[in-house]
Amino acid sequence: MSNIISGKELSAELRAKMTADIPGLEAKYGRVPHLVVILVGENPASQSYVRSKGKAAVAIGMKSTTILKPEDISEEELLSLIDELNNDDTVDGILVQLPLPKHISEDKVIDKISYEKDVDGFHPRNVASLWLGEDCIVPCTPKGCIEMIKSTGVSIKGKNAVVVGRSNIVGKPVAKLLLDENATVTIAHSRTADLASVCRGADILVAAVGRPEMIKGDMIKPGAIVIDVGINRVTNPDGTSKLVGDVDFASAEPVAGWISPVPGGVGPMTITMLMRNTIECFERRLSK
Repeated sequence: MSNIISGKELSAELRAKMTADIPGLEAKYGRVPHLVVILVGENPASQSYVRSKGKAAVAIGMKSTTILKPEDISEEELLSLIDELNNDDTVDGILVQLPLPKHISEDKVIDKISYEKDVDGFHPRNVASLWLGEDCIVPCTPKGCIEMIKSTGVSIKGKNAVVVGRSNIVGKPVAKLLLDENATVTIAHSRTADLASVCRGADILVAAVGRPEMIKGDMIKPGAIVIDVGINRVTNPDGTSKLVGDVDFASAEPVAGWISPVPGGVGPMTITMLMRNTIECFERRLSK
């Protein structure tokens, strides 16, 4: 039976430390870090995510502002709003909740956010800096995954790591972060030949492919660290629904040495890393 990597518990520890640090930052710089989140439209999932982010920021002592805009806002108006926030010295972090309506280019929106206030770590300059090994804002979910792996106390150095998934948001950046920790990294995906065999070679397995319970217990090396990034809503036979990951937890948990659950795993850590990124943006800007 494996050890559970509770993102909820680890988040609580990390947020407690941030909460303790905020008064010192206010004393040093005269104000607290300020996160602004822009929500376009009324997508229920997006609304829930935005509420969670705002509550987390306030709970640790930061300032949080949520700007709500209608679904039919023009691309030009949204980009103009981001420009205003870029030029507002009282704003440290800017996040535009994705997805956006189809008439708005997500790439244009991401490019418009100042890389110095890009708490998601999606701006091309931050992405390039990550791959060049330069100081940058690291995307929240990959950053949280590394924290979770380190929380096990197992050294990443020299381990075989397999990342299943190649998205720009999770798969690729988490692979780079594992490389930075001196792991030997393989990026696999849904079209990888004999994926099961590739996964069984992993001391550290990060599942971020977006397919419900795709990774089965017989695909996992005994004693491996398994980080499940997937969040998939599936329908039960009785018509109710539940959240599951990309890993079949029931068959994987007896095999893995460490495993993150869904829910309660990577999700809380993503929001916690958003708080950390906001503080980092604040300190970088004001310490110049």
